[in-house]
Amino acid sequence: MSAPAEHQGGVVAVGYGGSEAARLAVRWAAGYAAATGLDVRVVHAWVWPVFTKNLGPVKGVAGSGLRHSAEAILAEGVELARSALLEATGVGAAGVEPATEPGTRPGVEPPTEPREAAPGDAAEAGLEAAGIERFTSLTEPEHPGPAVDGVIEAGLAAPVLRDAARDARLLVVGSRGLGAVLGPVAGSVCLDLAGSAHCPVMVIRRPSIPGGPVVVGVDASPRSHATLAEAVRLAGILGAPLHLVHVDTLRGGAREEHGRHARLLGEELLDHAIDEARGLAPGLEVSGVLFGSHAAARELLAAAADADVLVLGTHNPSTGPGNTVSAVLHKARCNVLVSR
Repeated sequence: MSAPAEHQGGVVAVGYGGSEAARLAVRWAAGYAAATGLDVRVVHAWVWPVFTKNLGPVKGVAGSGLRHSAEAILAEGVELARSALLEATGVGAAGVEPATEPGTRPGVEPPTEPREAAPGDAAEAGLEAAGIERFTSLTEPEHPGPAVDGVIEAGLAAPVLRDAARDARLLVVGSRGLGAVLGPVAGSVCLDLAGSAHCPVMVIRRPSIPGGPVVVGVDASPRSHATLAEAVRLAGILGAPLHLVHVDTLRGGAREEHGRHARLLGEELLDHAIDEARGLAPGLEVSGVLFGSHAAARELLAAAADADVLVLGTHNPSTGPGNTVSAVLHKARCNVLVSR
């Protein structure tokens, strides 16, 4: 990603359940935070209270119980975010030079007791009202670097992450393994969040590919401008070229005379979108391609075969992610950003 940015406020939220996919998501979120100056909020959905009231600890066994396990998972995710920030910035989350040798991981700070919301702190009050417990931030407020904190809430992954990211600029999740118990339905969690989150959702499938393009689907819908702007911003953050894709669904199955007319309209739409992207970021490398097909998801996936990120928008956020976004999330090999 681009060079570390000065701290500017705001937060990137990331789900963590201990899986390798979740580790990838936390590392990506930390790199994004380093490049944008956003804070990092690591979120763990504690699912066991949904199934049992026997949360431990076991009498006479120190460090036992499901509650302790959940806290340990969250502490691991917070430590991973701090380590990734250290790697990205060279100074870590607290703005202090590392005390460990290069290449080693700094020590873990164990979670403290949940802190109470300060009077008048609306964001904290909102989290507490939703039943969310926040561990003390691991960054001193006077330091300019991104802060890292952790949130644990009892519940299923999708609603927990959606609520914890209500004030976030971006929500980052792994494509699989949001939790060992719910691993088999992690794909449905991503789909749920893609259609219901209050902010853009980044689904991480692999580490960033340096120099890999950001591919964005553009069309004639009213929300396409916001999706394009999100893609332009992300390409700038990643230091990547931007490749626009327009799939002309009419041209794919229409009569030949309609196809010729549709092609002209499609080319005009694509040219306008390219000009718009260049206007938003004059120094950005921008290209575009037009396809004629009824299979929009297939063409987008093919165009993004070597992409770092594929950016898509939802036509109507109140009705779910839509068929194209759903198909892409099921089959994409690259990271996918769903704009809101």
